[in-house]
Amino acid sequence: MSGGRLWQIIGGAGVLGVGYYMYNAGGSPKAAEKRFEADAAKAANAVGLAGKGKEVQKQGEVTMADAGKKADQLFQDAKSATSKVDGKLEAYRKDAEAKLESTAKETRDSANKAINSFDRNVEAKASAAKGTVNSWFGGSKPTDGSK
Repeated sequence: MSGGRLWQIIGGAGVLGVGYYMYNAGGSPKAAEKRFEADAAKAANAVGLAGKGKEVQKQGEVTMADAGKKADQLFQDAKSATSKVDGKLEAYRKDAEAKLESTAKETRDSANKAINSFDRNVEAKASAAKGTVNSWFGGSKPTDGSK
């Protein structure tokens, strides 16, 4: 095997190893590092190079990194839920605002109709009263031919 090919294989294995640890850590570089250190401590213990305390320590660090990852995920979920609630509240506010505007427009329209009806009624009554008063004082006769 040539020297260049050997380094390609070693580099490929390294990339696969990094990918493996990143996948198992859920994409968290800190958790991936702790998992690698824990596995390295286990391997060293299996070969007899390290003591049991180092392996336990590394396993504790992995557990802490996983807990931190879970806490981050819970925070993101809570933030997402809050964002959804804010969106719903904004939609409710806009809906209520539209309903209030619609009700105000309907109220203005009906008030204008009532005012116009009142004005027409007053004008008709005033015209009739004017004709009656004019007739008392000998006012002009109607021009439409009626008596």
